Amino acid sequence: MSIARNIAGIAKGMSITFREMLEPTQVENYPDGPGPLRGAKFEQRFRGKHELQRDENGLEKCVACFLCAAACPSNCIFIEAADNTEEKRISSSERYAKTYNIDYNRCIFCGYCVEACPTDAITHGHGFELASLNATNLVMRKEDMLVPVASLTAR
Repeated sequence: MSIARNIAGIAKGMSITFREMLEPTQVENYPDGPGPLRGAKFEQRFRGKHELQRDENGLEKCVACFLCAAACPSNCIFIEAADNTEEKRISSSERYAKTYNIDYNRCIFCGYCVEACPTDAITHGHGFELASLNATNLVMRKEDMLVPVASLTAR
């Protein structure tokens, strides 16, 4: 009885294999076209490259409260704070993040930094092409993550 069941299982598996062999191959044109990871359902829950957001006036939302760095289990966020002046206003608060670095060599994309941020300054974007042969290219600085002012008018 068990031998017959094993033979039936093998036959079923081989029938699936032969059926797939006869169907045409589907090719993704990924480097030149849209990638295989597109779609509204995917983009809602995907945790990609971090983005530092701006408010409606174009000022940075980050107030250098260090909550994201404190919540990070892999200790990959480095922040250096500075005070805003009347002549040079970077954020709407008293302080702003003079330096904001995320080391993607250590980041585990857990999302704790996004949840901990009281001003919604840091979010996960949809960028997933972060691979690099050079580890120094994986340290993202504030300038790399900051949303451009021009993209605010497009919203």
